[in-house]
Amino acid sequence: QGQLVESGGGSVQPGGSLRLSCAASGFTLDYYPVAWFRQAPGKEREGVACSSVSDGSTAYADSVKGRFTISRDSAKNAVYLQMNNLKPEDTGVYSCATLTYCSGTFAGSITTPGQGTQVTVSS
Repeated sequence: QGQLVESGGGSVQPGGSLRLSCAASGFTLDYYPVAWFRQAPGKEREGVACSSVSDGSTAYADSVKGRFTISRDSAKNAVYLQMNNLKPEDTGVYSCATLTYCSGTFAGSITTPGQGTQVTVSS
């Protein structure tokens, strides 16, 4: 059975950067749309970034456009989320997941979820 494992979370000051990794095992990630989600305490989970397979397009939540970048590494069977100029409101548990499809509304159903990694942005 396929599995996704996230890493790279941690604590950082506002304005700092982090790169999250999502490593897949048991299946080839290149065949699936992949998204990053985050959930802050007391808030609903929200889609952050998504990477399609069919046309190679990406989609981002308005709150992270220009600061976050999703990318793939086929050789490592992984997807990354580069997060720059982090803000306190970016704090939350970040998780990756494969989806049925990628869209700007993150409406695709999750097919394989990850466990999540904590990101804390604080001075």
